[in-house]
This record gives sequence, C-alpha cells and structure tokens, in this order.
Amino acid sequence: MGADLSLSIAIAPLVAFTVTLALVRYLIHSSGVLRILDHPNERSLHGKAVPRTGGLGIMCGIFASWVFIPHALPWIIWTSVLLLTVLSFADDVFGLPVWARLILHGAVASWLSVSMLADTDGWMAAAVAALAITWMLNLYNFMDGSDGLAGGMTLIGFGCYALIAWSGGNQPLAMINFCIAAAAAAFLLFNFYPARIFMGDSGSIPLGFLAAVLGLVGWKNGNWPFWLPLVVFSPFIADASVTLIKRGLRGEKVWQAHREHYYQRMARDLLGHRNTALLGYGLMCASGASAMWAVKQDAFIQLSVCIGWVAVYAATMLVSDRWWIRHSSSS
Repeated sequence: MGADLSLSIAIAPLVAFTVTLALVRYLIHSSGVLRILDHPNERSLHGKAVPRTGGLGIMCGIFASWVFIPHALPWIIWTSVLLLTVLSFADDVFGLPVWARLILHGAVASWLSVSMLADTDGWMAAAVAALAITWMLNLYNFMDGSDGLAGGMTLIGFGCYALIAWSGGNQPLAMINFCIAAAAAAFLLFNFYPARIFMGDSGSIPLGFLAAVLGLVGWKNGNWPFWLPLVVFSPFIADASVTLIKRGLRGEKVWQAHREHYYQRMARDLLGHRNTALLGYGLMCASGASAMWAVKQDAFIQLSVCIGWVAVYAATMLVSDRWWIRHSSSS
C-alpha cells in the first residue's frame, strides 16, 4: 500500500499536468464539434472570439490522474463531477436555458449532499450543503470572466487544500487536490493574458463543485474546520455573492449576464486583464496562507482571521463602489 501511494504521488500530478497541456494545446487548434467559440457579448471583457473548451482539457487531465488514486474519493463524487462536466459541455455547445441549468445543478448537489450527510448529520445539514454547493459551482462560473482569473483561483485554492490535507496526514485527499492544481497550472500557460483559450462551463462548473465538495470532504474527515474553504476561496465568494445581492436589491434580473463584478470593473476600467489577474493572485495567496496558518491556532485566532477578511472585503468594496460612482458621474 505504501509503495502504491508513493507511485501515485510521483505520477498522478504529472499526468494531470501533461494530459491537460496536450489537450488544451490541441483544443486551441481543433475544428468540428470541438471548435466552440466564445463570442463577445454584454458580459464579456474580450473583443474577439476565443475557444471556450479549455475546461475539457482540465477535466480530462484530472480524471486521467485520478485513475492512479481511484479509492481516494467516494464513487458518488466521481460520478457527480463527470455528470456535471458532460452537462456543462452540452451547455457550451447548445446553450441550455437558465432554469434547466439550475435544476440540473441543484439535483446533482442534492443527490451528493443527501448521500454524504443525511444519515450522519441530518437532513437540515444536507439541505444547507446542497444550497452551498449549488451556489459555489455557479459563482465559479460567474467569476470566470477575465484572463487567468479562474485558472489562478483553481491553482492556488486547490493547492492550499492539498497542503493542508498533506500536513494533516491525509495523503489521498492531498493528491486529489494536487492533481487539480497541476491541471490548472497547465491550463494557465494558455489562459493567462492574452488568453488563447477560455475555460468554459465544462471547466468552471465542475471545478466550483469540487471546491465546495472537497471542502466538505476535508471537514467531514477532520482535516480542517468548516470555515476554511470559505476563507481559501473567499476572493471568488465575496465578489460573486455581494454583486448578486446588490443586483437583487436593485430589482435586476440576477441570472442575466452583466459586467458589474468587482473584477470586471477592475479589468475594464482600471488595471486591465493582466494586472487584475496578478492582483487577484496576491489576494488568493494571502487568503489561502492565512487559512493555512489559522487552522493550527486556537478558536479565538481562527475567528479573528475570519472577521478580519470580512472587514478587508467590506472596506475594499466600499472604496471601489465610491470610486466607481465618481468615475461614472464624471464620464
């Protein structure tokens, strides 16, 4: 068993990186059914059509690497991720209605949550988890709108999961996350500004699902407290959640495409794609590092770190909103 684990440690992340690298390179130049372009629209920050099938390369790289650690995850997670990848690719190709996507996302999230939590933690916990998973996989999709941003969050966020799981003695869970991070690193070689390919729904939806579900798995296994995934992925959670709430309070249709996320404003009006991504990486590393440090501290320090990040995001968004109001009135 020890030799098998050592072999997976040596091979699995390399497989994830290599398969993703090869497939994404192929998808950039592919034709036919795999030639799916993301044309500029009211939500877009890009000015020309770009392939949006990079998520297929990422997920194929992840699945190929997980073959070397087949028992590290319950079968229901394998099945759910595969199902979401297929459904999301269909959405990339055919453009499924919003209501159909939400029903499908909610059904998969509910199926997994009930299977994992209903018997041990109760139906209320399963319901809350289903809502959280559904929101996480959708907000990941919302935040995939600027070159290199979602790929960087995947590399850094799942890299943090991997390091924390490894330090806690859960090598299989660590390897699962290292493989996701390795696939993201290969994708970023083509997705960082100027992006030659986008992730698309076939990448952002299953990756958002995995961010929530693997966070749940780590909590259930005792590798980290429940708040840790919220802090690690807080750059995405804060932006998407606050933007949705603000649009809802203004009576806008929250399911429609828009360009009001904080990262979109920054990329469009202030820093551009490249610097927005680099600033985002700094924020992601800071939130991840603080979570990795706080998890080994007492409860008071953990609570202080969580409150501190809430204050940081609140202050940053307040300053950004005021700047945006002045900028809009003067232009």
